[in-house]
Amino acid sequence: MHREELDPLAPQREAAIFYGLFLRGHSADALRRDIDVPRPVFDRWLQPQRYEAHFRDSLRQMYSYRKKVLAIFDELVLKEKHRARVN
Repeated sequence: MHREELDPLAPQREAAIFYGLFLRGHSADALRRDIDVPRPVFDRWLQPQRYEAHFRDSLRQMYSYRKKVLAIFDELVLKEKHRARVN
């Protein structure tokens, strides 16, 4: 069982933590780099000779989770930028 099955709101909560850092003045781009796993890194992790199949499955789940957190964070930042322009 992976983390989302235990807590379906985990990606939202983690994105909220990063969003809080953004609101405190941290760079959105720097935070995105902290959240994201670049595709070349992920592809390297999935090389069969590098890790066992079960661990590669866990890496796939982790990659999907990180992408969800990133998408939620990006949505929050976009809404904040839009809100700032309206005010």
